[in-house]
Amino acid sequence: MTTLITCLFLALLLPLLAKGPVAYAMAKLGGYNNNHPRDQQSKLTGFGARGLAAHQNAFESVILFAPAIILALVTGNTQKTVVILAVVHVISRVLYNILYLLDFALLRSIVWAIATLCSFAIVFQCIP
Repeated sequence: MTTLITCLFLALLLPLLAKGPVAYAMAKLGGYNNNHPRDQQSKLTGFGARGLAAHQNAFESVILFAPAIILALVTGNTQKTVVILAVVHVISRVLYNILYLLDFALLRSIVWAIATLCSFAIVFQCIP
């Protein structure tokens, strides 16, 4: 159970960590505009635009993963398979961000699919 909660915590932390490269790219684009950050973000290209997309996708991933983990905890389905799926999800999401920043589109998409399937597989494990 502790591993599942740790994975959930890390998954919730990932969108915040993914903001780092975006902030870096914004700073290089004339300084971080805290008055209109979304306007500035819309002007990012290359690395910065990929960083922004990875940051936004991290939030989208949490929408699937968090309920899956909560469902597993509530239903007591904390067996080894669910734990492995949760760990694979978190590792996949970290790799996803790295691959996005490095512009490896095909590998990034494969890793995205793995992470997403892990979330659905956790839910599937909770069906009696």
